[in-house]
Amino acid sequence: MGKDNSKVNDVERSGNLYQLAGKPPLGEALPLALQHVAAMIVGCVTPAIILSATGGLSAADSRILIQAALIISGIATLLQITHPFGKIGSGLPIIMGVSFAYLPTMLGIVQEYNLNTILGSQLIAGCIGIIIGIFIKYLRKFFPPVVTGTVIFTIGLSLFPTAVRYMAGGAGSANFSSPQNWICALLTMFLVLFFNNFTRGFTKLASILLAMIIGYVIAIPMGLVDVSSVGSARWFMLPAVGHFALEFHAPAIISLSVIMVVGSVEALGQFSALSVGALNREPTTEELSHGLIANGLSTLLGGFFGGLPTSTFGQNVGIVITNKVVNRAVIGIAACFLLIAGFVPKISAILLSIPSSVLGGATISVFATITMTGIRLFTTDGLTMRTQAIVGISAALGMGITSVQGSLALLPAWMNSLFGNSAVVVATIMAILLNIILPKDAPAAATAEKVSAEGK
Repeated sequence: MGKDNSKVNDVERSGNLYQLAGKPPLGEALPLALQHVAAMIVGCVTPAIILSATGGLSAADSRILIQAALIISGIATLLQITHPFGKIGSGLPIIMGVSFAYLPTMLGIVQEYNLNTILGSQLIAGCIGIIIGIFIKYLRKFFPPVVTGTVIFTIGLSLFPTAVRYMAGGAGSANFSSPQNWICALLTMFLVLFFNNFTRGFTKLASILLAMIIGYVIAIPMGLVDVSSVGSARWFMLPAVGHFALEFHAPAIISLSVIMVVGSVEALGQFSALSVGALNREPTTEELSHGLIANGLSTLLGGFFGGLPTSTFGQNVGIVITNKVVNRAVIGIAACFLLIAGFVPKISAILLSIPSSVLGGATISVFATITMTGIRLFTTDGLTMRTQAIVGISAALGMGITSVQGSLALLPAWMNSLFGNSAVVVATIMAILLNIILPKDAPAAATAEKVSAEGK
């Protein structure tokens, strides 16, 4: 009795989705790619939108910054999956995007200096990222979960004021803290919670995107939506390479470079989580090294045309781990969608018209997730006295110093700028030092044996 060829072909086609180098039909790959885009596109452009408002950029410059965020995310993703020259990119099905992890530090830089200083600093930070990739096997020991967890925890905490400020309407807005702003913000926040907790499939994965769309519609009759810049935006525009001048200031360079180190360590965790969860194996040293090199390179390249620093996107890693679709073609299609969106300024202008209150209501849950991710990391081996000391002191100093203006006034201006404006920099340095200085916890079994012996 012969084989049913139709069934065999169906199995082969579906199997392609679960192979790194498979070639699935477009009809199967396209919706899976769109799912990835829906899960990350809001998070990808939000740092650019927030920086535009904080830095007082014009509408035209803001569109360029958002355009660049989309383009550099697409380029960074393609670098990861195509693995050019055999030395750049992990070859793993990773989605890259502009990272929230850098936002607190970038906000401090743009307030102290300007956007040009961020872009100049990230050229150096990108080189640091490449160096970390080359020497990662020697550096990993300095960043155990207690250190990376502390840093990510502090990143989340330091972003909460930004979210609340946006929920109230955005700093400097004429209707700051108005009832309309808070109504839109809270409705958007509860919509995110609803889609995340009471729905499944696409609506759950795209909870932030759907909540922002509904929040946007609700904000229109309240007079909170300004679409005046949409009409003047072009349908197609090439990246504005060299549009923003580059400036270099030592405190900003050091701050962003420290966060690049932290982001690289976080990316290591994401590479490992995806490889173990979806490929049932540990990532190779080459995959980790080449993946970090690609991330550093994309951050460096982004500095020339406004593309902000990139990192792996955890929500997309979660999607791959959940559905086991590791096919690089699916990720490649998603990257192409990001590039298309970047070349169409109309899309950037529409994103720029999202009211601050809607943006704040949607992102506060993202910032909360970042904070909880940090907690999960530093409690990996239990909440010991040593862990409490490292996390508590590092976060307390980081948040405390940046919350009290003038607390470091005795220091030189450049040191005050470096440590006084970024809770994350202070927390990172303290966590690394305390992890080196404090004695390691004794293994539980050895401790129990010692206690038992002493009792006898």
